[in-house]
Amino acid sequence: MAPRLSAVALAAFLLLAVVVAAAAQPKPKPAGKGGKPEKGETPGKGKPEERETPPGKGKPEEKEKPEKKKIKVKCQESRKLYPYCSAKMMECPDTCPTSCFVDCDACKPVCVCNVPGACGDPRFIGGDGNAFYFHGRRDADFCVVSDRDLHINAHFIGKRGADGMSRDFTWIQAIAVLFDDGGAHRLYVGARKTAAWDDDVDRLEVIVDGEPVLLPEDAGATWTSAAVPALTVTRTKAANGVLVALDGRFKLRANAVPITAEDSRVHRYGVTGDDCLAHLDLAFKFDALTGDVHGVVGQTYRSDYVNKFDVRASMPTLGGDHSFATSGLFAADCAVSRFGHGGRAAAVAMAA
Repeated sequence: MAPRLSAVALAAFLLLAVVVAAAAQPKPKPAGKGGKPEKGETPGKGKPEERETPPGKGKPEEKEKPEKKKIKVKCQESRKLYPYCSAKMMECPDTCPTSCFVDCDACKPVCVCNVPGACGDPRFIGGDGNAFYFHGRRDADFCVVSDRDLHINAHFIGKRGADGMSRDFTWIQAIAVLFDDGGAHRLYVGARKTAAWDDDVDRLEVIVDGEPVLLPEDAGATWTSAAVPALTVTRTKAANGVLVALDGRFKLRANAVPITAEDSRVHRYGVTGDDCLAHLDLAFKFDALTGDVHGVVGQTYRSDYVNKFDVRASMPTLGGDHSFATSGLFAADCAVSRFGHGGRAAAVAMAA
């Protein structure tokens, strides 16, 4: 009886050992949906061990484009005229973070390129508020405003147009302003040629009657002409922005800007590393034009001006380059000139 009990105990012990050993075995991972192994898993082997991607390999990180920091501007008119607006500092709109000014009447910031003037591959806004393009020619000068005692020319720079284009790409690099007594005074505002652009490095050049205007690089710094006390030049930002004002006659805002690599890529400008095609974005305000004023944008201030552009066109373009071409940046000899003794009004008077 004893041997039989020993045999039964031994069998029970062996059975218990088998059960414990089976419980200790790892359970296989279930297959993916439908009984198929999961992606990246070898049947019967599970997922392979993930390894770190060695430096320099794999998908490169995408660099975010740095956003331009908005500048703050304020009303620059007399505090007596605008007591509730003059002291307020306002940020430029998102669409022009570094190129705006305060419209003191509305007491709000507006983009330089949204008011009468010229920007980019010249897109003009006329005195009537309508936009149009005038491409002119590269390395040539054109009269944009010509009146009895005020004449403004623009110097165009450019690049040969892309394949299939019948015109060059052009921008306004500089302007010349003649005023008073048949051109007794001369003003030059231009963007210096620049390879690599830096917003913090001033590339604007202002010259009055042959003398450079030197201003501290501080927003709000102002220079007043000794020869023409009514003429002032004020920095609208620390670099690359000025407001030129002749009291009672005109206000002219000029910002020096480059063609960026992104602009060049999108529009196929073909900008090279040795020249970023620095140019001017301009805004005009005139206080004393006559009814006979002419020029690319000057004519739009006439009371008898009729806008003949096709309002449905995506790029309404003004032709007739020959009517506005001048022999030089300070020459008032365009076909539609009204300036001084060479103007058409004077010629008509002499003939009479």
